[in-house]
Amino acid sequence: QVQLVESGGGLVQPGGSLRLSCAASGKNLNWYTMGWYRQFPGKWRELVAHVTSVGNSKYADSVKGRFTIARDNDKNTIDLQMNSLTPEDTAVYYCNANRGALDAAWGQGTQVNVSS
Repeated sequence: QVQLVESGGGLVQPGGSLRLSCAASGKNLNWYTMGWYRQFPGKWRELVAHVTSVGNSKYADSVKGRFTIARDNDKNTIDLQMNSLTPEDTAVYYCNANRGALDAAWGQGTQVNVSS
């Protein structure tokens, strides 16, 4: 069973940066897609960015050019560097590891607030 522990959320001013980190344990995750989702109040979780097991990255259009995802298979970590943050990025961010819908794990979520 995969366990995911997130860190790095908090309050930041518009235009600022935050780095989210996720440490995974419990399985060999080399064959998993790992990434970050976010959830706005009253909405479904949406993909922010992910990295597949072969190293292909995908970003939501809303974060392209501002966010960078980085995966370290040796350390079993997946980090999300978020720059040029706006109030519209305020959400709960969740780490995810999956090999499809039937084999997925989620972190507990970390709150990101972008406000002046």
